[in-house]
Amino acid sequence: MGEERLPDDVVLGMVAGHLSAAMGRPWRVEDGRAKGPGSAAVTLGGHTGDPYHLDLDFQLNADTSIGDRVAGYGATTEEAVDRAVRLWLGTTGSALLELLVQDGSHAGHFAPGDPHGFPGRHAVHGGIVGWGTGDDHDAVQRWAVQHVLLPDLAPALKDTVGRDRLVGVKAFFGGGEDTEAAEIRVDGVYHEAGSRVLAELGWPRLQTGVSYARTFMLLVRHDEEP
Repeated sequence: MGEERLPDDVVLGMVAGHLSAAMGRPWRVEDGRAKGPGSAAVTLGGHTGDPYHLDLDFQLNADTSIGDRVAGYGATTEEAVDRAVRLWLGTTGSALLELLVQDGSHAGHFAPGDPHGFPGRHAVHGGIVGWGTGDDHDAVQRWAVQHVLLPDLAPALKDTVGRDRLVGVKAFFGGGEDTEAAEIRVDGVYHEAGSRVLAELGWPRLQTGVSYARTFMLLVRHDEEP
C-alpha cells in the first residue's frame, strides 16, 4: 500500500485510549505494552508487514494470553489502525474485558448447559461488528445477532477445544456478488471443519454491495467457570 507502519508506541497509545474509555479505568503505555488494571496488558505481536494489520496479544496474567489479528481500513494509516483497534475492541476485546469484570457490561454469558452455548464450557460472547457497502451493508451482522453460532460450531470444534482452560474462537464471514468468506480461527489457527460449518449456514448472500460480520467467543473450562 506504500504507507509506513505506525510506531509501536503510537499504536499502543490508541489501544490504551480505547480500553480506558471502554472500562472507565486508566490504561497507559509502559515498557512496550498497554498496561491496564491488575495484571492485564496488551502487547503487539509479530509485525505482518502490512501497516493496516495488527497482531494484538491480551495478557490476562503472567501465564495466560489471547492473541488476535485484525485489519482496518481508512484514508490514512492512522485512520485504518484506529478502525482496526475499535474493531478488535468491539469483538475480541469486549469478551476479554468481560472476563476481567464478569458483570455483563462488555459481553454476554452462556452457561455450560445453555442451548445457545457450548456444551461443557462457560462461553463469553463478545460483540458482533459488521461493515459493508450498499443498502444492506449490515445484513450479515443483523443475521448474526439473531443466530448464535456456538451450537452449530460445537460439534466441529469439540475435539480441538479439548481440555484447554481458555480457548478463543473468532468468526469472520460475509461477502457479496462474486465474493464470499467464512473463517473460524481457534486460538488464532484456521479451523477447516469449523469454517466449513460456518460457510454452510444460512447467512445473507447479497447480490449488490457487500456485508461482513466479525465476532469472538471465549470458552472457559467448566471446572474453572468464571
